[in-house]
Amino acid sequence: MRIGQYTVEKPLMVAPMAGVTDRPFRRLCKSLGAGYAVSEMITSKPELQSSLKTQRRADHQGEVGPIAVQIAGTDPLEMANAALENISRGAQIIDINMGCPAKKVCQKWAGSALMQDEPLALSIIEAVVNACLPHQVPVTLKMRTGWAQAHKNAPIIAKAAESLGVQMLTLHGRTREQGYKGFAEYDTIKAIKQSVSIPVVANGDIDSPQKARSVLDYTQADAIMVGRAAQGRPWIFREIDYFLKTGQTLAPPLVVEIRRHLLEHLEEHYSLYGSFIGVRSARKHIGWYTKGLPQRDEFWGTLCAIEEPKVQLMRVAAYLDELASQMERWPGLQEVLEVEEIQ
Repeated sequence: MRIGQYTVEKPLMVAPMAGVTDRPFRRLCKSLGAGYAVSEMITSKPELQSSLKTQRRADHQGEVGPIAVQIAGTDPLEMANAALENISRGAQIIDINMGCPAKKVCQKWAGSALMQDEPLALSIIEAVVNACLPHQVPVTLKMRTGWAQAHKNAPIIAKAAESLGVQMLTLHGRTREQGYKGFAEYDTIKAIKQSVSIPVVANGDIDSPQKARSVLDYTQADAIMVGRAAQGRPWIFREIDYFLKTGQTLAPPLVVEIRRHLLEHLEEHYSLYGSFIGVRSARKHIGWYTKGLPQRDEFWGTLCAIEEPKVQLMRVAAYLDELASQMERWPGLQEVLEVEEIQ
């Protein structure tokens, strides 16, 4: 699949998730089978471009390309300038956010709220594409099926975006009204794929290799994008890749392998965020990894009292060493769900 001059070898993408898909997480997912990853959304507000939060989100050091950065905002000129700012920081592809359902984003009429104002949405797309064109930086768009069930205008925006020069579309199969509730639908994605000639990526509720295969077959999308299912299980991309190629299910990873990946992830996380924030923000990743595992409650109780990176790293290592003494392979997803149900 091509995005402008860039080739994506594997049709497996990491969704942009605020507070999750930072540089350490993107690098980890790419090392475990993802072919492409998009950064956390970066605000277009000029007064926030030099903030520490924005600088961290725009940090691509050591990341395998193509470097895709998502920007969010409501003003065409600010969005165009944000695209240029991120190009100067190393962005090779700019993604426009019209998919985020978060209230704090939509209350400012950014994210999926833009789908309520089609003229403004298209003005932003045009401004960003025109800003990126002289730099030969492709522009992509991520959106939902619409604002509400009665207002599914993604097909209209998709066709208009293609005519304005957008080079890839990512569709989450829910409306803004749904948030993450209910189930994603793929009929809209299928219809859009049939109506445009640029690549289309399917997103929403893809949580297993089998689901990835069925969504690709049904929608005929060029790729799939995984978000929440990769939290704590970044090797899902490797599992999907293997299943798509062979039709076989890959054995769960060895516990010692996941131990190595998690500890390396934590060390890079501390390096990016520093000790104080790093220890606290790392807890969510550790929580996702260990959810449903044996003796998890006792482990979690001691972990949350730790405030030093080295101590946190040692506690995680000790827990995983104990786990490795009990089992060779990491529990499969179904095994984890069964343990949670029993508890």
